[in-house]
Formats: sequence, structure tokens, C-alpha cells
Amino acid sequence: MRSSAVVGLWGLAAIAAAGAAYAATASVNTQDFKQRERGRQLAVAGDCAGCHTLPGSGHDFAGGLSIETPFGNLLAANITPDAATGIGAWSDDEFVNALTKGTGRSGEHLYPAMPYTYYTKLSRDDALAIRAYLKTVPAVHNPVKSDQLPFPFNVRASLAGWDKLFFKPGAFKPVPNKSAEWNRGAYLVEGLGHCGACHTPKGTLGGDKRKQPLRGYALQGWFAPNITNDQRLGLGTWSADDIAEYLKTGHNRFSAASGPMGDVIAHSTSQMSDADLHAMATYLKDQPAQKEESAPAKVDDAAVKTGGRIYADECSGCHGRDGKGTPGLFPALASSPAVRQSDATSLMRVVIRGARSVGTDKAPTAPAMPSFGWILDDAQVADLLTYVRNSWGNASSPVSADDVGKARRALAKRRD
Repeated sequence: MRSSAVVGLWGLAAIAAAGAAYAATASVNTQDFKQRERGRQLAVAGDCAGCHTLPGSGHDFAGGLSIETPFGNLLAANITPDAATGIGAWSDDEFVNALTKGTGRSGEHLYPAMPYTYYTKLSRDDALAIRAYLKTVPAVHNPVKSDQLPFPFNVRASLAGWDKLFFKPGAFKPVPNKSAEWNRGAYLVEGLGHCGACHTPKGTLGGDKRKQPLRGYALQGWFAPNITNDQRLGLGTWSADDIAEYLKTGHNRFSAASGPMGDVIAHSTSQMSDADLHAMATYLKDQPAQKEESAPAKVDDAAVKTGGRIYADECSGCHGRDGKGTPGLFPALASSPAVRQSDATSLMRVVIRGARSVGTDKAPTAPAMPSFGWILDDAQVADLLTYVRNSWGNASSPVSADDVGKARRALAKRRD
């Protein structure tokens, strides 16, 4: 009996020990899962797949996508866990430094096409959560030589000077007198979402013009518009709900997203939580208006009349004779900040090339505008846009035939 009791006690102890070990393992697994899932959500907010996945390749995050800059093109790096060609052999510190300090494994300076100038605001915990998620994606052996720039821009040593001029490292610090939602929005817009990478004007060396945040900037054959709270050119007439709806679906009662913004919505914001989108909207609605510095040039009445006739024939069927469009389908042109932007790059592109708006789970239709470049010459496109930019409450500088000609030639060289 005494021997059996001892055996029984040992058995109970073993069961208890096994149970404790299982519970500890389950706890660790739960924590790991939560970190990886948070990392997935953060990677979505940072639009990592949008740059690091080559469309049609079938390999997420394996790099190879060409990223256009004013100085030439770069290829996005492979960030899968492949040890030889990806980041599988990187340490946590090396990964965090790449995101927040703009340095590679050997301490080399990264090109700011990888937006470390914004990601520097990430906390270490968030950076490591992204790292934990990326460890779970399939490893892909895909060597990528990112630097495709011509001399002298391919000399990485020069980036040390660039960083001194334009890079201010440091994690995000909440603003004490702002709400938790506002601060979350600031963290996303200023940091992980890197909105200023497209929407803030750049100087001749490619650095942000910090005194003009989110005022709008031309890149990749489009114009990323003013997204401050300016009533005429920005988001002043949009409510926070309008902004959140646009980011979630790609459409709202005012506009429809296409081009690079359509890609951002497809890969990033349409997959973000409603809470984060409203936080971003709350922050954007609080951004001071960035106004025009000079009045628009005088408009020729004859051009407006000619443009009006072209509009009636070619455009009014979708956008309406009153320019109000159809909410959720065809963007409004009347009193439209997108139409009023000082730079008409996007407008010329859409008329010449046509465009398709983004399709999302919430708004899958993805309506398109046909190309009119084959039927309208440069002068006609100019007159049409001058009419649109000076009707229904719009008052913007005219578009010239020379402007359209330059845009048409530039677009002819583009593959996108």
C-alpha cells in the first residue's frame, strides 16, 4: 500500500508538472500569436506589401517592385524570412534600425524611398511586432539589387549628409493636450502611414518642405493633393466620417481614389480597423490649412466657352451638367478641391489616359473613366480642363495646350 501510494503521488506530480508546462506553453503561444497579429495589422497600416510585393509574382514581400524617385528608380528589397536574400538572418536590432534609423545590416545608409524618415516614430515594440509577423510569411529566395540609380546618386555615402539635412530621428511622443484618438491618428499619419511621403512638397534634394506639411506634391505622373483642413484645396469640406469612408472604401460623396492612392487603399487602409481610420481622420481634420501663396492666372473666356461645349458632349453624361457627379460612383467636379489644385497633373492624366477607381470589399464596383486622349488634341484638353477648373464654384489657373503636350509626352514614356 505504501509503495502504491508513493507511485500514485509521483504520478499526480508528473501530471501536475505536465499541466503546468502545457499551460506555460499555451500562454507563450497566445502571446506570440497576439504579437504576430498586431504585427500584421501594423504592416497593413504601413503598406509594406504595397511596395515589397511585385504584382503578379505570387510572392508576398519578396521585393523587386520598381519604385520611382526624381533621381531614378530603386527596387524594393526582399523582406521575407529567407536567410540568404531576405531578412531571415537579421537580428532584431538590425531590423529596428532599418525601420527607425535608416541603416542596413552593415550600417550602410538606406535610401529614403524606404520611408524611415516617417517610420522613425514607431515604438520598438511595434517594430518588433512587424518583425514577428514577417517571420511567418513564406521565405522566398529572390536576390534583389535595390540600387538602380545613376551616378552620383548611387553613392550611398552621400546619404549621410542627406540625413543630417532632412532626417530627424525619434519615436513619436504623444501631445498631452490632445485626445487619445488624435494621438493615435498622429502616430499613423506622421509615422506608420507616412502620408507626407506623397502629400508633402519636396525640395530639389528630395527632402520634405517641413513648413508646408501635407500641402500636395506631384509624383509618379500624378498629383497627391492637399490634405490639410483647407476649405478650398484640402479636406475642409469633408467630415471625419467622409475621410474615414474614403480610406475604407476608396469612395465617398465627393471623390473616388485611383492611381497611387488607389493602391494605398487597396493594400492598406481598406484593411485597417474603423477605429484607426477615424483616428487618422480626426488628426487630419485638425491640421492647419495650407493655402495658395498667389492668385491664379487670368482665364481666357474663349477657352472656357470651347471647353464648356466639349464638356457637354463628352463628360456631362457621367459627371452631370451641374458637375455634381454621382456619389459613390462618379466624382463631383463642382466645388472640388481635387479640381482646384494648383497642379493639374492628375486632371491631365485622367483625361488623356483614363483611370479606374479602386475596388474594395465595401465598394467593389470600381467604376472607370475612359481615355479621351485619342479624340481630343492638346488644345481641346486644355480648354476642357480650363472650363472644369473655372465652373460651379471652382476658380483655378487655366491649363495651356503646352501643359497638355508636355503631360502627353511624359505619359507616353510611362508603362503604368
